Amino acid sequence: MQVFRRLGTLPVAATVLTGMTATQMTLVTAGNITDFGTNQAFVRHVLAMDTTFQSSHMMWRAITSPGVADAIYIAIIAWELITALALLAGFFAGIRSHLAGRTLPIASQLSNVGWIMQLTLFGVGFMAIGGEWFQMWQSSKWNGLSAALQNLIVASLGLVLTHLATKESRPATNPTDGSFH
Repeated sequence: MQVFRRLGTLPVAATVLTGMTATQMTLVTAGNITDFGTNQAFVRHVLAMDTTFQSSHMMWRAITSPGVADAIYIAIIAWELITALALLAGFFAGIRSHLAGRTLPIASQLSNVGWIMQLTLFGVGFMAIGGEWFQMWQSSKWNGLSAALQNLIVASLGLVLTHLATKESRPATNPTDGSFH
């Protein structure tokens, strides 16, 4: 019964979600490396704004240089890789923490780094910059906002869950003296 009691805790849920997302980000990174051309075309089209409404007031933002677009794509892949590594490290530190039966702050810290990196990539990179600056929302073919939102929601949930789990595993404070017991 002790095993089931432990499996139903917030720290275990946070570790599982970290592992799930670490796996997903690892597969995303591996896919972008092994099938470089598929998402390379996506990035090039979004940056070129060639399937948007072509407003003369917006087209000055377009980046049509294949070299610059490819450099941005490589930077995205590098960001994804670092995100995956942070989440993997957080996941394995979380597993180690659960096996040791104690809280290891490094597990939540590493997971938080991964979640924040994922939030930045999908929230700032894809939704704000891709979606709004490069008007990706206007494209019927090269619109990745739905996938970006899905990743943003999972990363947000992971960050909240990790913080709640960390808060749950801390000892209570004595309100009269502020010390931990």
